[in-house]
Amino acid sequence: MRLTGVSAESAWTGLSVSTTLTSPSTRPGLRLPGRVTLAAAGEDVPVRHIRLGLVAQAEPEEPSSPRLVQYHQVPVAGRFVVPAGRRRAVDFALPLPWETPVTIFGGVPLMGLRTGLRTEVSVDPDLDQGAMVPVFVHPLPTQQHILAALETLGFVMRQAGLQQGRLPGVEQTLPVYQRLGYWVAPLYAGPITELEVILVTNAAGVEVLLWMDRRLSLAGVTHQSISRFRVWHAGQERRDWVATVDGWLRHAINRHAAAASHADWSATIRESAHVSRHPDEPVAPGYGLGGTAGSGGIGGGGSDGT
Repeated sequence: MRLTGVSAESAWTGLSVSTTLTSPSTRPGLRLPGRVTLAAAGEDVPVRHIRLGLVAQAEPEEPSSPRLVQYHQVPVAGRFVVPAGRRRAVDFALPLPWETPVTIFGGVPLMGLRTGLRTEVSVDPDLDQGAMVPVFVHPLPTQQHILAALETLGFVMRQAGLQQGRLPGVEQTLPVYQRLGYWVAPLYAGPITELEVILVTNAAGVEVLLWMDRRLSLAGVTHQSISRFRVWHAGQERRDWVATVDGWLRHAINRHAAAASHADWSATIRESAHVSRHPDEPVAPGYGLGGTAGSGGIGGGGSDGT
């Protein structure tokens, strides 16, 4: 992903494009301020429009190599002319979707996950000039608490990426969603061998999807399940997040194990080494939750949901 912020001058138009950000660090739901500067060489350059887009590597719905996807685009200027030998600056404040993927946690980049801001300048008759700058998306407080609680409970992140497509029954505004894969903490090992966390965020709160898997053999026979929870941004500073996330995990694992109760490896999680009191009950589903993703069972790809 090219993230220089400056496009090469076009030999055909003599136009160069430079994009700068006031600060590349931001959070979902905020505005990203910056400026696009265009410079013309020996002739006037008519511009049709300027558009800004957020770009990242994402895995397609059909299994194949990740590819560059523009998942959000906003126009910031219409028609105007850049006079010969002059510059024209366009200021912007790009609104970031609440579902913008988080790329930084604890000041550290999430694996190889990166987001870029692409500047598209359409020049008559038909030439697009694109420049790209990096954008560092930090988690919202609610997202931060969830990720920190997983870390406290002993889960270790092993991969982070974006997936193209839609989640069944989940409200999404973007054509991609973020997937965070974890090595399972010792306390929860046994009933599950893999945990994947998906956070779908909006202005009110976060929908948390816990995708669990237990491989039964090297041949790839698995039992999979998806459990879903909702937590609100309001009151996040007063919540016991370790207890909340531990409660979600034990609720999901016990459901996961119960769905495969005929298998000799199934087990429930009844105690927590990290929480001295009984965990919070899973938050009751809110708007956008209702319905399951798949069906339970042993085999490839089966799932059960809340």
